Amino acid sequence: MFVSDFRKEFYEVVQSQRVLLFVASDVDALCACKILQALFQCDHVPYTLVPVSGWQELETAFLEHKEQFHYFILINCGANVDLLDILQPDEDTIFFVCDTHRPVNVVNVYNDTQIKLLIKQDDDLEVPAYDDLFRDEEEDEEHSGNESDEGSEPSEKRTRLEEEIVERTMKRRQRREWEARRRDILFDYEQYEYHGTSSAMLMFDLAWMMSKDLSDMLWWAIVGLTDQWVQDKITQMKYVTDVGVLQRHVSRHSHRHQDEEHALSVDCMRISFEYDLRLALYQHWSLHDSLCNTCYTAARFKLWSLHGQKRLQEFLADVGMKDMRIQTFSIHFGFKHKFLASDVVFATMALMESPEKDGSGTDNFIQALDSLSRSNLDKLYHGLELAKQQLRATQQTIASCLCTNLIISQGPFLYCSLMEGTPDVMLFSKPASLSLLSRHLLKSFVCWTKNRRCKLLPLVMAAPLSVEQGTVTMVGIPPETDSSDKKNFFGRAFEKAAESTNSRTMHNHFDLSVIELKAEDRSKFLDALVSLLS
Repeated sequence: MFVSDFRKEFYEVVQSQRVLLFVASDVDALCACKILQALFQCDHVPYTLVPVSGWQELETAFLEHKEQFHYFILINCGANVDLLDILQPDEDTIFFVCDTHRPVNVVNVYNDTQIKLLIKQDDDLEVPAYDDLFRDEEEDEEHSGNESDEGSEPSEKRTRLEEEIVERTMKRRQRREWEARRRDILFDYEQYEYHGTSSAMLMFDLAWMMSKDLSDMLWWAIVGLTDQWVQDKITQMKYVTDVGVLQRHVSRHSHRHQDEEHALSVDCMRISFEYDLRLALYQHWSLHDSLCNTCYTAARFKLWSLHGQKRLQEFLADVGMKDMRIQTFSIHFGFKHKFLASDVVFATMALMESPEKDGSGTDNFIQALDSLSRSNLDKLYHGLELAKQQLRATQQTIASCLCTNLIISQGPFLYCSLMEGTPDVMLFSKPASLSLLSRHLLKSFVCWTKNRRCKLLPLVMAAPLSVEQGTVTMVGIPPETDSSDKKNFFGRAFEKAAESTNSRTMHNHFDLSVIELKAEDRSKFLDALVSLLS
């Protein structure tokens, strides 16, 4: 069920308990986690933190810890599946779910005892009515033939029996009609995957309601929202609306601190709202490198071609920067260190999905989490260097895909597959990196192609995952249009294509539009996907 009062129904409940935090591997989840950790440390709430990158890790971690905890908090995982069915918890186990994934599973919505949803209800949730989805089984159990027929005439018995048969037939027909209507309603509701309000923003709202909102928490909320924008998870209108909300908080914090003595000290922290250039890491890079490795400019200049590079040189001579500004926030640490929110997103994401061989998934998670603290600027700068490598590899891969015509039209969608042995291919075996590459590739393809129909198509992209196991990661990206609502239909389509062909897939990621697939099943899987979407 939805929690209406986060303070009373969530925080004051867990404040006196020992809780376990399951945190997904994305930047918004990390920022929400940092805010919650700060609140817990302030109120001395004992907790255990477990990073989870997919459903398998979540199930394994829950089985390992379920005896020690009754209260579990899930950040950016758990809302879009039937959580009780997957985890099979004891009846006294309570889950608090703060998750941006939509649509929210209807069982989670209507479970009043064990599932508590920390979700902003003024998002466009459009949850179907309870009576359209659930029906009391006792309604269908009619006690027939229980009454004593003693003393009744045979003709009366026959009439009563005929009436009961007609009534049972009518009830069965109504039941079938209700089930068919329920299937249609659920299909319409679950057809598209999309994202709601940033979890970090929701956690900051909680801190603000309790008058415990520190400037660090506000910055983490800003980074969480910026992650959604960088990853193209929300619409431009949603981003601008939420920026306006955070801008008011920034003004409030600025007024609060402007008279304090340390406002201009070496250790001060200052957050600013500004219109800044839509260029990746340009404050930590040369302008030329930033222009070449930002999706927005690389796509519009067509930098994979000689003509495009010539246009870039002409542009640099003119330096006309119109249409390249975006509403954002920056932070100053003392006099020396300045970062844009998007810089921190790229750095944190690069640390989390780092291909460095000496780091496990948990190690990467901890490195990324630590980089969000102002006491660990060395880790943040290391993340920026990794992000530069990632962005360079992304643009080089895009250029290679376009120049060698790797993007092919399959009819209802475009398809691109990275081959084993492609330079930097292991960078794109992780879901967030592959999704970012796919979005940037689709933007560039739309700018490049002269085929009007292809400009309106979505993209399916595959990259090698494990050579030993013969698996690939596959991601589906919705069409790149100005009016895009960022809703993704590939999650359900992948499920149905896998079912109809018995393809060996693993739907392990919290984003349903990312799957793992046996490479030898790829052809039949794609054929089924073409048939399904045609």
